[in-house]
Amino acid sequence: MNTINKSAVQQIATIHSNKRVGAYHQILINVGEMVKSCRPGNFVAISVGGDSSRMILRRAFAISRVSDSSQYGGTMELIVAPHGAGSKWLCAQPEGSELDIVAPLGTSFGIPTEPINALLVGGGYGSAPLFGLADVLKNRGCKVDMLLGASIGTKIYAPMEGKRSVNSLKIYTEDGSMGEKGRVTESLLEIISNRSIDVIYSCGPMGMLRAITELVANTEVIHQCAVEESMACGIGICMTCVLPVRNEDGSTSMLRSCIDGPVMDGSHVQWDLVGRIPEAHQ
Repeated sequence: MNTINKSAVQQIATIHSNKRVGAYHQILINVGEMVKSCRPGNFVAISVGGDSSRMILRRAFAISRVSDSSQYGGTMELIVAPHGAGSKWLCAQPEGSELDIVAPLGTSFGIPTEPINALLVGGGYGSAPLFGLADVLKNRGCKVDMLLGASIGTKIYAPMEGKRSVNSLKIYTEDGSMGEKGRVTESLLEIISNRSIDVIYSCGPMGMLRAITELVANTEVIHQCAVEESMACGIGICMTCVLPVRNEDGSTSMLRSCIDGPVMDGSHVQWDLVGRIPEAHQ
């Protein structure tokens, strides 16, 4: 079991910009030197609601990408869907607002030391961390293909940016309003074979992550997935985000998504037990 990320710090950060992009908000935050310790797959925990809010728990948001440009200094990009009270509050904050943040938290995607063929699979706004990952992989000389899926076209985040970020991009929507009609998993094995995929990196709904894991179970493809499990604290204290993960000896441990994840080996997650407590832990 991992310990809390030693490089994580709490600081006050300023919102540089907050733009509506389709169904989501693209929020750019000035975070200074923090960017040097952020890796693709990490997340940030943000205090939401203001000083008088009843929302006492921080909200966890995946880090889309970071930049250490000379123009703005260290910046962190978040892609946020205004669904719950916390995310709606964050999306309503104007440029110049200050945020109380803790980052970087959680495990990151494993980056190969040599060039490989990588396939990035994202569902809805869950695809956001994959854009920064694509940048890192391409800088390592990797060939990067991407599949993006959502229920409707407006929930595909920044398709044009995705096209610029990778070697090839294929989009699926369940209603057929953008790209091909269907789910991202429908042609997965064919794509793996045709493009000699070595590693799949995925982020999105748990059902999608499970489907990918099951499809590649009889292949040599490694599947690294960033799980979407609700986190009440984000720093490993409350134990509300545990997932059943198989150990090397065949036993099952309940690991915290915020500390031992969110990035995990998909083949180790006991998907049949997600949402249930194994008998040994009752």
